[in-house]
Amino acid sequence: MKTHITNVRVRYADTDQMGFVYNGKYFEYFEVGRTELLRDNGLTYKGIEESGYMLPVLEVGIRYRSPAFYDELLEVQTITKETPSTRIRLEHKIYVPAREKLICEGFVELVFVDAKTRRPMRAPLSFTDAMRKFYE
Repeated sequence: MKTHITNVRVRYADTDQMGFVYNGKYFEYFEVGRTELLRDNGLTYKGIEESGYMLPVLEVGIRYRSPAFYDELLEVQTITKETPSTRIRLEHKIYVPAREKLICEGFVELVFVDAKTRRPMRAPLSFTDAMRKFYE
């Protein structure tokens, strides 16, 4: 199990009328963390799709702990615990380091799908090789 860290600054457009980060934005922050985790391991969604497979979301969950506000720098932690098979589950924690505050925690589960048939498939070897250091 390893943790990958990505920083995201809250934009004004991310906040609601109360000045809090809108609840749906956290799923976008999870996606930023996931995308950067892949990128830091030599993978991109574009490359994944060009290789003939896709990663649609199967399930998501979130628990809100505390609000985040405009212009705060968030730390998005993306945690992987097990080698993917036909699915990959990524857990996320979002913190505001300046306030030492856990904002939310959740997960995203994705399924590997053949781009042509749209049927589930095992994680390609290119993917598991690129991500291997996270599971050793």
